Amino acid sequence: MEKVEVKDLLEAGVHFGHLTRKWDPNMAPYIYMERNGIHIINLYKTAAKIQETSEALHKIAASGKKILFVATKKQAKDIVAEKAGAVNMPYITERWPGGMLTNFVTIRKAVKKMAMIDRMKKDGTFNSLSKKERLQVDRQRAKLEKNLGSISDMTRLPGALFVVDIKREHIAIKEAQKLNIPIFAMVDTNSDPREVDYLIPANDDASKSINKILSVVTSAVADGLAERKSEKAERDAKSEKSPAAKKEVKTEAKAEKKAEVVAPVATNEEE
Repeated sequence: MEKVEVKDLLEAGVHFGHLTRKWDPNMAPYIYMERNGIHIINLYKTAAKIQETSEALHKIAASGKKILFVATKKQAKDIVAEKAGAVNMPYITERWPGGMLTNFVTIRKAVKKMAMIDRMKKDGTFNSLSKKERLQVDRQRAKLEKNLGSISDMTRLPGALFVVDIKREHIAIKEAQKLNIPIFAMVDTNSDPREVDYLIPANDDASKSINKILSVVTSAVADGLAERKSEKAERDAKSEKSPAAKKEVKTEAKAEKKAEVVAPVATNEEE
C-alpha cells in the first residue's frame, strides 16, 4: 500500500480546518493548533488514520465486497468519479437517492428499468414507439443514468461506505448506520467524528486535499482487488491438479459467498 508522508499532506493543504467558531469539540484530539482564527489539523494523526483506514479498505476489497464512494459537493464530484471508477467501485456524485441503502430493492428496480430501456433500443422495440413516447423514454433513461448509472453493477448492499464531508452526506450516514455498514470518511474540524467508524481528519473542502486522500485509499482498494485476483488464480490452478483440491476450492468459494451476504460491522474506538 502507498505510504503517506506528512510533507505530501502539508503540500496538499490537508491540514486546514474550519473557522474556530465553527468547530466540533469532539474533533479536539485531532487539532494541532489555532492560527488566524482557523484550526490546524494534526497531520501526524491524519497520516496514522490514513494508514488504518487503508488497511481496513484493503481487507474489504480483498474479500470481494463493494465500497460505495459518496461525494456530492462540487469540488469532490469529478475526483471521486475518477478515482472510484478507476478501481471499478460504485459511487454517488449527484443527489443522494433517499432510501439508497435502506430501500435498496426499490433502487435496484430503477436500475433494472434502465437496463430494460437499453434492451428496447437493441431489439428494435424502441423504434416502434411514437416520437413523443421515444422522447419521454429517452428523458427517463437520462435521468436514471445521471442518478444511478454509477451503481448499475452494484447487485447487493455495499460492504462499506466512503464519504467526503459527513455533514453534507448526513442522510447517507444515517442509512449506513441503520444497516450496520462500516463508514469511512474524511472528517473536517466542523464535523462529529463519532458518526463514523473510520475517520481521516482532513480538509474536506479543497480539491487538492480530497484528491490526495482519495488517491491513497483507492490505491489500497486496488491492492486488495489485486490480492483477491491472485488468490483466485491460485485456487483455479489448484483445482486443476486433483479432485481433493477441487473439493477444497469449492468449500472456500462457498464460505466466501456466505460471508458476502452479511455486511461487516466495524467498530473503531477513538483516542
